[in-house]
Amino acid sequence: MSKGSLTYVRRTGVAGVLSLLLAAGILASMSAAAQVTASRPNILLIQADDLGYGDLSAYGQTHFQTPRLDKLAREGMRFTDYYAGTTVCAPSRASLMTGLHTGHTWIRGNGGNATDVPLRDQDVTIGMRLRDAGYRTAVIGKWGLGGPDEGSPARKGFEYSFGFLNQTHAHEQYTDHLFRNSVSVPVSTKDYANDSFTAEAAAFIEKSDSKPFFLYLNYTVPHAELLVPEDSLASFRGKFPEKPFVNPRADGSGYRSQATPHAALAAMITRMDRDIGRLVDLVQARNLDRRTLILFMSDNGPHVEAGGDPVFFNSSGGLRGVKRDMYEGGIRVPMIARWTGTVPAARTSHFAAAHWDMFPTLEDVAGLETSSGLDGVSILPTLRGRQQKPHDFMYWEFHEGGFSQAVRMGSWKAVRVAKDKPLELYDLGADVGEQHDVAGQQPAVVAKIEAYLKTARVESARWPD
Repeated sequence: MSKGSLTYVRRTGVAGVLSLLLAAGILASMSAAAQVTASRPNILLIQADDLGYGDLSAYGQTHFQTPRLDKLAREGMRFTDYYAGTTVCAPSRASLMTGLHTGHTWIRGNGGNATDVPLRDQDVTIGMRLRDAGYRTAVIGKWGLGGPDEGSPARKGFEYSFGFLNQTHAHEQYTDHLFRNSVSVPVSTKDYANDSFTAEAAAFIEKSDSKPFFLYLNYTVPHAELLVPEDSLASFRGKFPEKPFVNPRADGSGYRSQATPHAALAAMITRMDRDIGRLVDLVQARNLDRRTLILFMSDNGPHVEAGGDPVFFNSSGGLRGVKRDMYEGGIRVPMIARWTGTVPAARTSHFAAAHWDMFPTLEDVAGLETSSGLDGVSILPTLRGRQQKPHDFMYWEFHEGGFSQAVRMGSWKAVRVAKDKPLELYDLGADVGEQHDVAGQQPAVVAKIEAYLKTARVESARWPD
């Protein structure tokens, strides 16, 4: 500040300074910016872990009920053709955060340790975009994209974080430590981690702040370990035939699923459903319904580890495959959106969307310009009940046990299960279960998808084709 400015402040006081700023239009612009920020909607994005397409009663589950998520679907929009980023955790979440499909993401596979392949400083996330736009941001639950240093939530746009950084650590439903703002903090091994995530999410929503919030809440349900507190398990014990799970290591390392894994999985999902309902009730109690977009989805299809039994529960909902498959059961997941007064109620959408669409969608919701270089498109028109142009192509790749790919083009779905295998082709409109390979009858369609595949990805030294 110049000497003359200091003299003016002393002579006129604060009121004089305010008058000067107002005369210059500075306060007016500051006030307008504050009003724009305050008018932007809150965003509550909830992601389950290894929840299959058929694991909610709104999507056909009959062994147990998920009344609160069913109610959310009735009050909003249920997507029938929504896809995860890929068929396993870390790359799927990377796709969600960066708006890129797995032919372009930095993280294209799981490592033995999530910090082995962190997001880089140059990788822009939707958390960074919303934080810079004036949102208060938090990630609670499973992060799995780096940290506590490179790739940490703080470096990727989240002002507050609590939960698991390492995806292997996140296999533990009970643990002796979690990470708050990338610092390890002791927790009681008697506390169910997902209960703590619900409590932290509630506290974040309840915080009084004029800024809108972006809360990215990641439950570790129903990923193995299949463990849940007794007050939830009791409702399902003895209800199902069981194949008792035996801990593979007597010292307790590795998965520690309960001996009744069918009951445990049902209890885990219904407990999560209950807790999501409590958060939705909190949003309503704070009169934020019309100012809050709530999204619910899963990161990939159902697992078979540690007692997981997607066949018994029909967890893939009639789709072919499970986690680690490129067929629909490995990548098509539930997605529900509710935004009272904006998203039409009791609507079912057949628009084909994917994790990489969330980045531009949330930019659009926040009134931001769409970032360049994204694979995703904003589905806000669909959320508003309007028609929009579908993707020309949707692309997935997977790198465990070899290299596999999948493409969706309209109702056509192509799968290459290994590099040296021909494309399989399915007409999802007539064969959603992918039982009839029609590649031999549709050479023109196969040729078009093969031509696209030559441009679909960039090479990765870590994940080569």
